[in-house]
Amino acid sequence: MMLNKILKLLIIILFVYAIIVLFDYIGIRDMILKQIYPKRYETYVEKYSNESELDSLLIYAIIKAESNFKIGVKSNSGAIGLMQIMESTAEEIANENNINIDNLHEPELNIQLGILYFRKLINRYDGNMVLAICAYNAGLGNVDRWILERYYCRRWSRL
Repeated sequence: MMLNKILKLLIIILFVYAIIVLFDYIGIRDMILKQIYPKRYETYVEKYSNESELDSLLIYAIIKAESNFKIGVKSNSGAIGLMQIMESTAEEIANENNINIDNLHEPELNIQLGILYFRKLINRYDGNMVLAICAYNAGLGNVDRWILERYYCRRWSRL
C-alpha cells in the first residue's frame, strides 16, 4: 500500500518535471512572458535608456503601467502617449534638451521625453528610484509634499 503511494507520487513528480522541460524546450514559458511583459518599441526604449543610463526593463515597466503600450492614450488628467507625459512637462523637458515637439503621441518622441523626465526625477531625488517612480506617476509636487509631511520614510525606500 505504501509502495503504491510512493510510486504514484514519483509518477506525478516525473510528469510535472516532463511538462516543465517541455515548456522550456518548446519556449512556451518565453511566449507567455512576452505576452505578459512585452518589450514593444524596443529600438527607442533601448536607445534612450542607454543614453540616460537607465535600466530598459524599468522603462518597459513604466510604459506597461502608464499606457499598456497603447500609443494614442490620453488620461483624464491630460497625460499623453505611451509614457503618459503631461504636455507642460514635455515642453519643459524638450526646451531643456533642445528637442522639437511635433506630436507627443509619436512613440519615439514620447519615449525619449519620458525617459529624460524620469532621469531628471532620479537626479532630483538623489538616485532614489522609489521616489522617482512615485513622482513620475503622482507628480513631484505630491512626492515633495509627502516627504515634508513625513508620509515617506527614506530608510524603507532605498532600492
